[in-house]
Amino acid sequence: MMNIYLSLFTTFFKIGLFTFGGGWAMISIIEREIVDKHKWIERNDFLDLLAVAQSLPGILAVNISVAIGDRLRGVKGSMAAAFGTILPSFLIILAIAIFLTPDIIKNNAVVSAIFKGIRPAVVALIIAPVITSAKAAKIGWKTIWIPVAVALLIWSKLPVVSNPIIYIVLGGLGGYFWYVNHNVRKSTDNTVTQQGKEDEQ
Repeated sequence: MMNIYLSLFTTFFKIGLFTFGGGWAMISIIEREIVDKHKWIERNDFLDLLAVAQSLPGILAVNISVAIGDRLRGVKGSMAAAFGTILPSFLIILAIAIFLTPDIIKNNAVVSAIFKGIRPAVVALIIAPVITSAKAAKIGWKTIWIPVAVALLIWSKLPVVSNPIIYIVLGGLGGYFWYVNHNVRKSTDNTVTQQGKEDEQ
C-alpha cells in the first residue's frame, strides 16, 4: 500500500497539474479524488472543510489541501498535500518564464486556440461543485433566493453590499443562531415529551 504522505502528494500534484481555472475549478476534481476514489473522508466532511477553506484568507486550492491533509495525518499530511498542490504551478510558471515570453504566448495561434478551448471546460468545472454543494446543503425552492440574492449583490459592485466578507459574517451568525434555536426547541420538545410520559404513568 502506498505511503499515505506520498499518496497525498501525488494526488494533489495530479490535481494541480491538470486543473485550469483556479481553486473553484479544482473542487469537483478534489471531491472525486478524495471522497469517491480514495474515500479518505465523507462527502459532508469534505463540504464542511470546503466552507472553512473558503472563509480563510489565501488560495482556495491550498487551503482545502491543507485542511484535508491535516484531517488525515496532521501537520505532515497538510504539508505533503500543500506541496503537491503548489509544485505543478511553480514548475509550469518557471518553465514559461524561462522559455516563453508574453509576446510569444499572445501571438501564438496554437496557444491561443488551446486556451479558448479550455474556457468552456473551466466553466463546467466551476458549476459542478456549486450544484453538488447546493444539494448537500439541501437548498430548495424556499431557500434558493439566498445564494441568488447574495451573488447578485456581490456582482452589483455597489458600495458596502458588494463586499463578500459581509455575507460570510452574516452566514456564520445566521447558522449559529439557527443552531442555538434548534437546540432550544429540541430540548423543549424532549422536556414536554418526558413530562407527558410521567403524567401518563
